[in-house]
Amino acid sequence: MLINKNLSTPLYIQLYNNIKDMIEKKEIKEGEKLPSIRNLAKKLEVNNITIVNAYKLLEQEGYIYSVKGSGTYVRSPNYNLNVSYMEDENMELMTGGILPISKDSINLATVSPTPEMFPIAQFKQSLIEVLDRDKGNAFLYPEITGYEPFKESICNFLSKNYNINVPKDQILVISGGQQGIDIITKALISPGDTVLVENPTYSGAIAAFQSRGAKIIGIPMKKDGMDLEILNRYIQRYSPKFIYMMTNYQSPTTYSYSEDKKRELINLSKKYNIYIIEDDFLTDLNYDENIKLPLKSIDHTDNVIYIKSFSKIFMPGIRMGFMTVPEKLFKDIIKAKHTTDVSSSGFLQRAFDLFLRKGYWKKHIDTVKKVYKNKYNTMIQELDKLKKYDISFVKPNGGLSIWVKLPENIDCVELYNECKENNVAIVPGKIFFINDSIYSNYIRLSFGAVSNEEIVEGIRIIEKNIKKLYKSEDNKYLPFV
Repeated sequence: MLINKNLSTPLYIQLYNNIKDMIEKKEIKEGEKLPSIRNLAKKLEVNNITIVNAYKLLEQEGYIYSVKGSGTYVRSPNYNLNVSYMEDENMELMTGGILPISKDSINLATVSPTPEMFPIAQFKQSLIEVLDRDKGNAFLYPEITGYEPFKESICNFLSKNYNINVPKDQILVISGGQQGIDIITKALISPGDTVLVENPTYSGAIAAFQSRGAKIIGIPMKKDGMDLEILNRYIQRYSPKFIYMMTNYQSPTTYSYSEDKKRELINLSKKYNIYIIEDDFLTDLNYDENIKLPLKSIDHTDNVIYIKSFSKIFMPGIRMGFMTVPEKLFKDIIKAKHTTDVSSSGFLQRAFDLFLRKGYWKKHIDTVKKVYKNKYNTMIQELDKLKKYDISFVKPNGGLSIWVKLPENIDCVELYNECKENNVAIVPGKIFFINDSIYSNYIRLSFGAVSNEEIVEGIRIIEKNIKKLYKSEDNKYLPFV
């Protein structure tokens, strides 16, 4: 099983193709056990997530199956796959950004922007200036922690925009938010450790925690943040390694924490000496006058590890972000960063440094906020028309998605399948939940990658399928319209 880290093809896809070929050529036979995730990752010198994603894709396509507590095995080529199981796996892969969506679909599933939103001219200017100024030095390895001037710009950015004041020595430049989560997981988690998370939450974080053998406990989300009574009780019961959360426009619920809950979270972290991982990629996208600040802005005990990704509202292919690291954790986290990719692209760091210094970021945010606010208003207007079907949602006044609660007699997975057949991509809410202990019948609709016309058409198709499900023979409850 060979993989080439110099290729542009993702490592998990290379591994998936290699194993798939070996199974089809019967070099690995039916019933044969595959290496464990940890052993194969160590042998190939890759991250555990690479193996997890490759195995997921193989399992989704019916090449392998897993037995809890035993391992992963090659499946019989004549095995009849359960269709609903396939759909569940497809949905999980889609949420993690793995499953491709048909180019003909109205894409209400992704929070990534369309290329038309990218600030190409300004970033091109930054790239050219860096090449003219630094020449070959632009392509040298930067320090593991990041390019020093860029870290200075980040400190200024944090102070000016979020009222966060940290020394540049606590800044670690990372290749996107997911890498930040992975690095923290590597540095802090041992098999059997407990992590507390919002329920529902971002599935990519869950995959990272699971890859290190963590026990994951979900805390129910209210409209103003986690249920702090349950959180307090679980901290005492489980002594978790850390709490993972998103303060503003949480994914997938789009809820934002109240100021009271932010203060109480800081008090809990201080009382129990527990770290909070704050994952932030949407704070900038507010559509009203209510400017929100991260939890880190009131952290005076250095217990909040703040992860900021620029990718989602800049250009997804520019994997760029940073994290603030408590001094006592810095050595371990630097080691984890070094074993992941040595350091993030020095060239891109230099270019993004100029992008920040010249004020291009502020102009870009102002521009995209106008566009997204218009799309947001269109989606809210169209969704209001569906309230007659007993759906409900909270208006977040920010972010890139709407979290829609469905009535019990319309299953989110069934609606997902119907919409998929009609070329509309949505995300069924059940895949974001840790367990089924709380109501999970939601869909997430995102507007970052679609036009206003596509939003209108997409919601029209969703309504058509809701009507269809309401009229099914097994449904005793019909809307009075």
